[in-house]
Amino acid sequence: MDYIQLSRAPLFKGISAEEIGIILSDVPYRIRKFMAGTLISQSGESVNSLMVVISGVVKGEMVDYAGRVIKIEDIPAPGALASAFMFGNRNRFPVNVIAVSEGELLLIDKQDFLRLLMKNGVILVNFLDMISNRSQFLSEKIKFLNFKTIKGKLAQFILQKAGKELSSVSFDITQNDLADFFGVARPSVARALGEMEHEGYLEAKGKNIRIIDKEGLARLTRD
Repeated sequence: MDYIQLSRAPLFKGISAEEIGIILSDVPYRIRKFMAGTLISQSGESVNSLMVVISGVVKGEMVDYAGRVIKIEDIPAPGALASAFMFGNRNRFPVNVIAVSEGELLLIDKQDFLRLLMKNGVILVNFLDMISNRSQFLSEKIKFLNFKTIKGKLAQFILQKAGKELSSVSFDITQNDLADFFGVARPSVARALGEMEHEGYLEAKGKNIRIIDKEGLARLTRD
């Protein structure tokens, strides 16, 4: 077990590798290895365990009614899977979880994890933070899905980062990541950004965006 890697996980924030080893020595757990392309969990399955990616990368995907596969996000080590769905009335995986590369998962059954939360206040707070952060991420994603056009999504993203004061922003994610976040193809983002620049709304240089027409960008969010 790589306790140093686990110490970087949000669940174990503020806890040293040595302390994690002591904590896990008192908690039943198991390690699950996976190969690239493996279906780890299927949408609709019950979430019966805490699952932390120890090594490798997995991704969340969903299939719409037309049969199109939509990638939701990549989850590299040491991220957790479906932590916000462990409890509640509908504690099921919302998407398919597929291995991008070979790796390993740490699994702790729900009841054992619940006892751990009751015993360790730091892990409890970290877990609550994880759930809150996930809820905020999904709320942001739903907000962007409500915009009909890619230009509208981009305009909202840029205006949100700029706020009322700034006239320039720097993207902290790649266009691929942005496309995944918007639920569109990567070339569509690049094309829309180029059109917005040509139409005089902004000037783009790599990840740096200078806003030229903030009111125009605001109008795009209403289209």
